[in-house]
Amino acid sequence: MLRFNNIKFITVFSISLLVFTACSKKDDTTVTPSDNTQQINQWIYDTMSDAYYWFDQLPAISTLTLTDASDDFFEKLVYQRSSVDRFSMVTDDVDELAKEFNGVSKVFGIRYMLGYLDNTQTNVGIVLTQVIGGSPAAVVGLNRGDIIVKINGQNITSSNFSSLMGNETVTFTLGSISNGTITATSKTVSVTKAEVTENPIAFSSIVQKPSANKTIGYLVYTQFVPGLDSGDTLKYDNQLRSIFADFKAAGVNELVLDLRFNPGGYISSATTLASLIVNNLTTNKIFFKDQYNSKYQTYFAKQYGSNIFNNYFSIEKNNIGNNLNRVFVLTSNGTASSSELVINGLKPYMQVITIGEHTYGKNLFGTLIADDQKRWKWGIYMMLGITQNANGESDYGNINGIAPTYAVDDNVLPIQPLGNDYEPLFNKALTVMGVSIPNTNGARQNAGILLNYTTHENYADNPMRNEKFMIKNYLPKLINE
Repeated sequence: MLRFNNIKFITVFSISLLVFTACSKKDDTTVTPSDNTQQINQWIYDTMSDAYYWFDQLPAISTLTLTDASDDFFEKLVYQRSSVDRFSMVTDDVDELAKEFNGVSKVFGIRYMLGYLDNTQTNVGIVLTQVIGGSPAAVVGLNRGDIIVKINGQNITSSNFSSLMGNETVTFTLGSISNGTITATSKTVSVTKAEVTENPIAFSSIVQKPSANKTIGYLVYTQFVPGLDSGDTLKYDNQLRSIFADFKAAGVNELVLDLRFNPGGYISSATTLASLIVNNLTTNKIFFKDQYNSKYQTYFAKQYGSNIFNNYFSIEKNNIGNNLNRVFVLTSNGTASSSELVINGLKPYMQVITIGEHTYGKNLFGTLIADDQKRWKWGIYMMLGITQNANGESDYGNINGIAPTYAVDDNVLPIQPLGNDYEPLFNKALTVMGVSIPNTNGARQNAGILLNYTTHENYADNPMRNEKFMIKNYLPKLINE
């Protein structure tokens, strides 16, 4: 029986929220079972057995213990956690989690890479790849490319990093590169965490290269968020539209979309962005298709017809697609979910050239669910299905993700500013376009060093930005609604 009674879909931006995320949100300590643990666990099981994409792979409830702590109980339901469903999660405070998904969090406001400072692989350096505008880190003058070598006077190691960064206030000691070595300087900055609402449009510019007859639009977009969770709920989507209006007015004929810091977000914003880019935009072009579990795929098709699974591009008056033959997308292994949706969704209609690293590999969408009777604060992120492009392609849902057209290392130090001709990924895009770059500053870059990663990741100090998610803004009408 199909059932969505006793289920509440969390409302964010005044719409039902479908979320796709990376891993379970569990604190370091196990949640102590409450008096209603059995009820909570029964609710979790009933919910998962209905609409979970792998509902037919759940263990029989008779083999489970309803008195287990709810986070542990949930893990027993997740289908092949390490290799298949890496993304479903459970939380004991669903409202707080929904707030974090809207881009509001208490942070320093940095993204970074971690690398060893010497061949002993003992001490670790933090290389800033982005500083969030208006964040505490930005206020004290930290910038992309800065290197942190100590926290609170202590050398950083893989074992103490998390505890040091967990402090509300920290003092960073900055380092510099000299003769191919990173060493500490006398410069320190103190930073205190604060609640930050991140604008996902980190940077945009129009780059003129007249010798190659190129007018290049460059956009660094860090999360698919349409707007604020109260007030101007379309603020950021409208800023995107304004940027593309500028691109259109300038006659942009090449586009570089920098998604290397973008873990995903709202599908509505992905649709807006893709609709501003796609060639020969019409509203009868399919952006992507939904595929639910077998039970709901059959039910939705019978109830609404097969067109219910099709998601179309939207009309955007500032679309620049007719002036583009292709789009360049800069990627990392943190490029995920809605970012990958845009890449995959554009491929049937235009050439998509990816530069950097393979993407994360997430083609699933899911839902954030709370109990509609509000008997508890527990909530579930449950994977509902997969997305496919107009050609039915969805072959990137694995750890290899979308392979780059051109593989380029992003760990050359010193790090160049975003949009700089010598920043490695942007530089490769320029080269493919046929833009000639003088070698004067290139010699300086070639003399740089490669960061020796501790792990090959680009992190954010906001844990939610390290999770990858896809948020669907609507759902077909459900039975019993």
